[in-house]
Amino acid sequence: MSDESAPVDYGAFLVATITVVGIGADGWDGLSLTARLEVGGAEVIIGSSRQLALLPASDARRVTWPSPMLPAVEPLLAEHAGRWVCVLASGDPLLFGVGGTLVRLLGAESVRVVPHPSSVSLACARLGWPVEDVEVVSLVGRPVESLLVLPGRRVLVLSAGADTPGQVASLLCERGFAPTPMTVLEELGGPGERRHDGVAASWHARAGALNVIALDCRAAPGVTPLGRVPGLPDDAFDHDGQLTKREVRAVTLAALAPLPGQLLWDVGAGSGSVAIEWLRTHPSCRAIAVESRAERAFRAERNAAALGVPGLTVVPGRAPEALAGLPSPDAIFVGGGVSADGLLAACWGALREGGRLVANAVTLESEAVLTRWHADVGGTLTRIEVSRAAPVGGFTGWKPMMPVTQWEVVRS
Repeated sequence: MSDESAPVDYGAFLVATITVVGIGADGWDGLSLTARLEVGGAEVIIGSSRQLALLPASDARRVTWPSPMLPAVEPLLAEHAGRWVCVLASGDPLLFGVGGTLVRLLGAESVRVVPHPSSVSLACARLGWPVEDVEVVSLVGRPVESLLVLPGRRVLVLSAGADTPGQVASLLCERGFAPTPMTVLEELGGPGERRHDGVAASWHARAGALNVIALDCRAAPGVTPLGRVPGLPDDAFDHDGQLTKREVRAVTLAALAPLPGQLLWDVGAGSGSVAIEWLRTHPSCRAIAVESRAERAFRAERNAAALGVPGLTVVPGRAPEALAGLPSPDAIFVGGGVSADGLLAACWGALREGGRLVANAVTLESEAVLTRWHADVGGTLTRIEVSRAAPVGGFTGWKPMMPVTQWEVVRS
């Protein structure tokens, strides 16, 4: 800190509307000079009760985030408009933190970020894990089912609280990863830092609410893990027969060509298999499954949770009426109801420029609809025929599946 005989001009550091300062479990003592100046010069400091308690006394007004936090962000900032506001965040504010929320709301030019070493960096330092080789998953405000486990991967889980390690251990056991070594790092960087080691199968340690979980994922013997590449086995899904079969599903996802952050409409979703595989390709992908039958809609939700993508949005209802008001998609898959009046027209009208539409047909009536649309707007028609080996008496022969006509088109 500067000499008291030469007071610091805090106004010189006011280079943004909002300053977000990362703070660790080591509190004020662990802050850089820049971070201390930002906090010390603030008129209003917003943070969690735990974070605010780490600061020394000052004249600044202290505001605790309400729960839930996200709906309160804009009203709180509006209430203190024109004042020097400092927002506290855990570690690096742009790593699953409030910093990212503020940048999205206000723009990068209006938010100054002063980071602190993140819990990810501290955890990797304790474990000797190269940061670039580690996958990071946040369970703060997210269900534990969103942890998608792959063998041979090192994963750091940002915990939602003291119960999260036990929930993660149970999930690992349910998904066939009981031998996975687990390390829970509690209060990283603070005076109460502790380490707990064990395996998922026998996990029993209790840690405080502020913890990070390190997983060295290992599948149990005999377990066949499910990867991210589209074409999961059909029996990975609970279904009543209304399922895009594995081989056709892999071709369909290749045609849909998911990219990070993109939104898919899965219309006539059945068990939700295409939407689920879309979501598994990248954590930022989004999907809406539209299904008219309630029991199938519930089944799609269960499948999504079981396969690590509980963020699937399921809209019960019949298309095209159920499509009204949905956010504009980057891609649409029509797997059922192709011949329904107005369905393809509604999908085509909703698709943004450059968006992709893929529709599958197994009946002559549906195939005729796709043929007409292909003649009108172009695209590609593909015939998909698959046979699987099956017993024929005492021998083995090829059992053909129903052929599928697939129409793929990009809206230009």
